[in-house]
Amino acid sequence: MHPLSQTFLILVALALVCHVWLLARQAASASRARARVPPAFAAAIPLAAHHKASDYTVAKARLAIADTILDALVLVALVWGGVLAAIDSAWRSTGLTDTWLGIAVVVSVLTMGAIIGWPLSLYRVFGLEARFGFNRMTWRLYVLDMLKGIALAAILGLPLLAAVLALMSYAGDLWWLYAWLVWAVFSLTLSWAYTAFIAPLFNRFRPIDDESLARRIEALIARCGFTSRGVFVMDGSRRSAHGNAYFTGLGANKRIVLFDTLMEQLAPAEIEAVLAHELGHFRLRHVRKRMLVSLGLGLAGLYLLALVARQPLFYAIFGDVAPSAHMALLLFFLLLPPLTFWLSPLTSFWSRRHEFDADRFARDHASAQDLANALVKLYRDNATTLAPDRLYSAFFDSHPPAPVRIERLRR
Repeated sequence: MHPLSQTFLILVALALVCHVWLLARQAASASRARARVPPAFAAAIPLAAHHKASDYTVAKARLAIADTILDALVLVALVWGGVLAAIDSAWRSTGLTDTWLGIAVVVSVLTMGAIIGWPLSLYRVFGLEARFGFNRMTWRLYVLDMLKGIALAAILGLPLLAAVLALMSYAGDLWWLYAWLVWAVFSLTLSWAYTAFIAPLFNRFRPIDDESLARRIEALIARCGFTSRGVFVMDGSRRSAHGNAYFTGLGANKRIVLFDTLMEQLAPAEIEAVLAHELGHFRLRHVRKRMLVSLGLGLAGLYLLALVARQPLFYAIFGDVAPSAHMALLLFFLLLPPLTFWLSPLTSFWSRRHEFDADRFARDHASAQDLANALVKLYRDNATTLAPDRLYSAFFDSHPPAPVRIERLRR
């Protein structure tokens, strides 16, 4: 084995060990705190609900450990076990042209990964989520969602993959810039079209039918200077008992979506506060900033790929695979997650800062107390742990830990 290959393998192993260790810490933290509801939540969250949240957190952590180990084993088998080279060699024997060969190899690898991970996906929905009373997905709906997802991936993803592979092969030294432009246009178009054309394939959206609440929300939107296609209620209860809200869309297709489960859990003033939080993400340009950062990182990533794709050593250290555009693309994106794992605390910290900022916006335009009350109800009904491990939270939590967030709002 090439020394550089050994170095990459060690980095993958270190990321795996650290990830599993952090998940184990999260499970242990939830278990230790199971016996008593934290004082700040004692008046609102019964001990039985706290027990459920602790047990749910432990179960999710254990499943995540299995998922993480499985992903690492698949990566090692593909790159260091010769599976990737074998798939590439098998498709080369068919005599396909470069672009079609690349599509066949990439789709084969992705399909294999999906099949290997499918049992854990099924257990997550029909095992873990069902055991804790959250799953409402039927087998029929599960299969329909899967078929729709495959169809969308084929209709949208295959042309993008073909374009990138063709540019890598035939567009010269600046292919990475042209590929980035194609990807940027694709991403922006998808963000614009998602609310109007893609999301309705999976869920039903309706305007808020409570006239009093609708007027309250219209007044809030006017105060915040927000224009959109409206605020919609989504039938999230068809799949899960979890409640949530999110902001999505670009341009004229901007909209705020509230799950019907959330509407059932919260009082009107609390819904207004949650909505003010979501409006804060828009008014403070969080969505735009994240999109710009994503586009910038995409440009840097493609430039780095262009540099390594020209180096014969890049292919030699990973099983001595035949140099090609599709193999460079696969190796790069297979190895990227374990190498960028160590940047997780930075991205999570930035996301948590945005959540704090949106909370302050909600405080100024609605009520901090109502938002705190809404969050406590959501923590209770979604079985969110009230005692997350600090290191795990620093690495992975895109939202502030429950005790910290509630304390800030009440203060």
